[in-house]
Amino acid sequence: MNLSRSIQRSALGTTLWAFRREFAVCLAFTVLINVLMLTPTLYMLQVFDRVMVSHNIMTLLALTLVMLFFFAVLAFAEWARSRLLVRLGVRFDEVLGARVFSAGFQASLAHGRHQPAKTFAELTNLRQFVTGPGLFAFMDAPWTPIYLLVLFLLHPALGWLGVLFALLLLGLAVLSHRLTRARVEAALDAGTQVGTFLHGKLRNAELIEAIGMRDNLRKRWAARHRAYLGLNGQAVDAGARVQSLAKFVRYTVQSLSLGAGALLVIKGELSAGAMVAANVLMGRATQPLDQVVGNWKGFLGARKAFLGLDALLGEFPPRESGVVHAAPRAGVSIRDLVAPAPGRSEPILKGLTADFEPGQVVGIVGASGSGKSTLARALVGIWPGREGEVLIDGEPIESWDREQLGPFLGYLPQDIELFEGTIAENVARFGTLDPDKVIRACERAGVHDVILRFPKGYDTPVGEAGSLLSGGQRQRIGLARAMYGDPRLIVLDEPNSNLDDVGEAALANAVKDLRDQGSTVFLITHRRGVVMLADRLLVLDQGRIAYFGSTPQVLAALAGSSRRAPEADGDASPQPA
Repeated sequence: MNLSRSIQRSALGTTLWAFRREFAVCLAFTVLINVLMLTPTLYMLQVFDRVMVSHNIMTLLALTLVMLFFFAVLAFAEWARSRLLVRLGVRFDEVLGARVFSAGFQASLAHGRHQPAKTFAELTNLRQFVTGPGLFAFMDAPWTPIYLLVLFLLHPALGWLGVLFALLLLGLAVLSHRLTRARVEAALDAGTQVGTFLHGKLRNAELIEAIGMRDNLRKRWAARHRAYLGLNGQAVDAGARVQSLAKFVRYTVQSLSLGAGALLVIKGELSAGAMVAANVLMGRATQPLDQVVGNWKGFLGARKAFLGLDALLGEFPPRESGVVHAAPRAGVSIRDLVAPAPGRSEPILKGLTADFEPGQVVGIVGASGSGKSTLARALVGIWPGREGEVLIDGEPIESWDREQLGPFLGYLPQDIELFEGTIAENVARFGTLDPDKVIRACERAGVHDVILRFPKGYDTPVGEAGSLLSGGQRQRIGLARAMYGDPRLIVLDEPNSNLDDVGEAALANAVKDLRDQGSTVFLITHRRGVVMLADRLLVLDQGRIAYFGSTPQVLAALAGSSRRAPEADGDASPQPA
């Protein structure tokens, strides 16, 4: 099979194939370096067999000058190859880093359990291997047969001895693979799990300290860490055994090749110069294989990283740009909406169908676990594995270009996530800062005066995940972010769960203002005061629409003892499921 076709079948291989010219140049430098590595051998051969015999100083001077020139070229080639790989590593990160970031982002949306730290550690391992000494070892390995051929030219016995030693080292490489592969991969997985466990627990350090969980979690971490140390120790021990054996073979090669050369000199079948040259050449012939054995653990780590990244990039290819639509009016429809969940036999949402007119405030209520937050995530197009359709102005939400739709959409999830940066940057969604828009959004969310009381005002850092702010402050800043830029479609999931009376009054004013400007607002809440702001009310019960209609009539229906919808009164009447 054609090599290029084989590589291009791989998602990651396609990206690496784009660097084929750089790798080809690196390979050309490797060829030049290995050819010039014959310089010491040839120099010694000429000095012993020509200069020592002729006693010609001019010949020695000429040979020395040629040797120095070749060494200068060798040093330049090694410097150029290293410099090329440094730049290749930078480009590698620039090109592949963006792909890995996008694929990791999609994996987090789809699975929720994706570990970005592990993904970027794999990217680092792969980059370090393909742009470092590990790659040199595998590029130099094919030159072993060439050095062996030169040994055969000096004397067949030396050539066969070199073949024997090369096969021994090759066998050690195979042995290293069999002994260390499973151990290295298990140790890598265990190390990643320990890091993930520790990172996840430290993010909740305040809770852990407050309720005395530290010692219990320390014991769990210690158990995982001991398991990792055990696996890593087994991998290191297996590799060290092979390394020690390889070192023994290498030292034996040097001594036996010198002894074999001396024997051939005694028999008159080899000159003294060829004996010394053969000794050096034998070392050069076996050195690449010895380096392969030494870098085998790095190769296994890079191989595992390649397979992991390749699977990730294959599962989540680059998104195609969506269709660029006109600015949305934000009429929303759902058709047979089903939201499955991993580990559950029944979906959370079960065939929801409804139409929501532009410019309306739609309240979504229901008991805990009825699917309200799931519906909110489905409405903004982020519920994984969703079935059915979510339409914006009659077009599936998947057809919209997310970068175009984003400014027209506001979303406040139940778990408010702020990002490390300033308050202004978070409100402006880390885009171009428009001070007027930032202040307007914060005023509507009722948090402008609160922000001005901070020493740095809008330039106040929020800390990682907004850790430097209170729950109410995070929620109101998240609300301001949702309303930044006057979006046409806004989904607010429990926007008042952490608000005081002042904050709830500000929320009510903001919702009225959004309705007046023609925005479509979905408002999920348990508080009656906010529910009364809704034009229409949708009641969820165990993943199904129980009632949907005008707010007064739905509330009247809910207050009735039979929970049966009143007689239809046009489109305004609540519709029982």
